[in-house]
Amino acid sequence: MASKQKGITLMSFVVVLVVVGFFALIAMKLFPMYSEFHNLKGTMDEFALQPNAASYTPAQLQADFDRRFNIAYVESVDSRKHLKIVRNPGGRGSQLVVSYEVRKPLIANLDVVGKFDYAVDLTGASSGG
Repeated sequence: MASKQKGITLMSFVVVLVVVGFFALIAMKLFPMYSEFHNLKGTMDEFALQPNAASYTPAQLQADFDRRFNIAYVESVDSRKHLKIVRNPGGRGSQLVVSYEVRKPLIANLDVVGKFDYAVDLTGASSGG
């Protein structure tokens, strides 16, 4: 009576390793982008809680966020290009809005692109997207 062998072959094991390795590569490329976005959201939330946040001039805002981004390791956002103060309709306060895109090389000519948007009310409450 012949016994049946069970399990995977060496070739199947190599295929599983390639698939797992591919997903690990993607995770290693995506994690830093989302970690940086998390740090950015925390920095913006902290700024919005300041009592005088709405009274900053654009130059003061850029200088303050350049310092805050340096401390929080946010490198993909340029405060001069990506941060905007938007006045709410009806004159009820304003929002600080950031919108930016991160592009990281994946394999050969393929890139991973992440598009991030976030807004905080300069009156104290935060809302994100």
